Amino acid sequence: MSVNHATASWEGDLKSGTGHIKTERGSIDTPFTFGSRFEGSPGIGPEDLVAAAISGCFSMAISNELAGQGTPVTRVDTRSTVTLGPDPAGGFHISSIDLVVRATVPGISEESFQKATEATRTGCPIAKLYAGTTLNVDAQLIS
Repeated sequence: MSVNHATASWEGDLKSGTGHIKTERGSIDTPFTFGSRFEGSPGIGPEDLVAAAISGCFSMAISNELAGQGTPVTRVDTRSTVTLGPDPAGGFHISSIDLVVRATVPGISEESFQKATEATRTGCPIAKLYAGTTLNVDAQLIS
């Protein structure tokens, strides 16, 4: 079992305040602001961490899925786009996550690859967190 810890703090009001995100292992230790989260300003926001988490999880999970089928991967690259927008019920929510997956998997058929992709889309631990969110996957084999 893996147990992970992170902290976040915020000082000031929403638009002019500043925050700080840090993981206990120390690999992430960075400030964030309203601008970096909502306005495209330089820096990081919580949704960047969601994007990184699901990209990493998906790449590992599909690699495991394919190895379990006897077709280990040479390489998997996953790029995620996490969309944060207004929630119709009020506030904000992650409305969609789009993944672009490119994989080199010797000896696999397109059909088997797409089946593994779907199993990973519903089985990846981070994807399960966002079960109520639209999760689109564009997966292609690279020859």
